[in-house]
Amino acid sequence: MGTAAEETRHVLVGHSVRTRKVLHLIEKLGRCRWPALLLGETGTGKEVVARSIHNKDPRGPFVTIDCSSMVGPLMESELFGHVKGAFTGAAGAKIGLLEAADGGTAFFDEIGELPLDLQAKLLRVLQEKEFRPVGSLTTRRSDFRIIAATNRDLAKEVEKGTFRRDLYFRLNVINLRLAPLRERKEDIPELINHFLSRVGSHYSVTAEALEVILSYEWPGNIRELENCVQHMVAINSGPLLHVADLPSNLQNHLIQKKAQYLTAAVGAYPATPLGGAGGSDRPDTLAGAPASIPLPTVVPLAELERRAIINALDYTRGDRAVAAHLLGIGRTTLYRKLKEYQMVN
Repeated sequence: MGTAAEETRHVLVGHSVRTRKVLHLIEKLGRCRWPALLLGETGTGKEVVARSIHNKDPRGPFVTIDCSSMVGPLMESELFGHVKGAFTGAAGAKIGLLEAADGGTAFFDEIGELPLDLQAKLLRVLQEKEFRPVGSLTTRRSDFRIIAATNRDLAKEVEKGTFRRDLYFRLNVINLRLAPLRERKEDIPELINHFLSRVGSHYSVTAEALEVILSYEWPGNIRELENCVQHMVAINSGPLLHVADLPSNLQNHLIQKKAQYLTAAVGAYPATPLGGAGGSDRPDTLAGAPASIPLPTVVPLAELERRAIINALDYTRGDRAVAAHLLGIGRTTLYRKLKEYQMVN
């Protein structure tokens, strides 16, 4: 059993429809020993799900085997172990990861990276529950539950000949696809609170910063979000974490959004000579506004402010965080103005 901190760390967080489906499957898979294949982009929490499945019935150890980090001739030794003198540098015998997983769960992370020759040997272990360490003439037994994960499309890898068909079917008894964070953004506030709880309960993210976070697509998924929270905490003593504390990738995202909206605004209101196409010098239109919309000679400041807010929200498609930045005011001020002009319920 892990420590309380480890158990808290390896918890699937969120209440979106997609997350609830995954939690339901974890409950079912935790009551059996069938192989499971976890599919999803990098950073979507595949190891967290694997550990959650194991922890439902935590018999034996949970052993992580990172196939992407094992390279070259030592990969077989890492998996199956070796006897003394099996190769140059083998000064003593070594137990492999598969033997270490006996009675528990072997989690093969990024199994699509496993070379074909080791795929064949792994298949035999899964079928016969036995293997031979490197340099040994005798077999050893290991009975474990396998959970594999990959960010590749293994079915396509099978068609390309880079992944064994028989191993694929052996692993794909039950598959579970994890949605990228951009498809379950309703989980983000809960995830942020989860990450903040590890560093201290006195931190919280401002509404302005949260809105920027929610507008970002998160290509690095949950791992990137966790790094973002850690960055904000590292540069701010709290208790409030602001837009200015966001890491550079989110700052660049905000700048790009502002530039896009400003470009759209300019395109929506092309420059028009005073008097329009007819060449009239009547001052009933303004440069940059459509000639067909006459404006009064004097517009009250409150009305100009109200129109500016409407235009900003229109350009940003209702994105209040970016609208506030375009207007040069804080988001709290924007909310106050919206209430003042009775533009919100």
